[in-house]
Amino acid sequence: MSMDTVGRILGLDVGEARTGAAVSDPLGIVATPLETIQMQSTDADIDAVARIIEETGAIGIVVGLPLNQDGKEGPQAKKVQDFIAQLRGRIQIEIATQDERFTSAIAQRTLRDSNVRGKDRKKYIDQIAAQQILQTYLDRRANLRKSRP
Repeated sequence: MSMDTVGRILGLDVGEARTGAAVSDPLGIVATPLETIQMQSTDADIDAVARIIEETGAIGIVVGLPLNQDGKEGPQAKKVQDFIAQLRGRIQIEIATQDERFTSAIAQRTLRDSNVRGKDRKKYIDQIAAQQILQTYLDRRANLRKSRP
């Protein structure tokens, strides 16, 4: 199934220690923070993503790609690409990437402005970053649809 179809989309902010997850509404308009996956091993991490896909009924995944300031892929982007390749080997839904530059800074600011402190901020930062990644993708997709004749 294509992500151009109506359905929930899962957003991931993949990190070495934690991965944030967010999910869209069924119409693919609004992204909402969902949960944080504590990264363990590739198999366990992919199992966690598969569980979320099943629970949410997601029809696609958007993974944040951490590009360098110049827009090129660096070592962290390579790690994320490797994770995506492993995910594609086990998950049978479409996977897209989204530039995630500045999403962590936006997530930090969002939590700070909401007066979320210390340990709680660390608990939610990855989910908020995943929400930002997914919302950027959803907004870009909506704008593309509007520009088509």
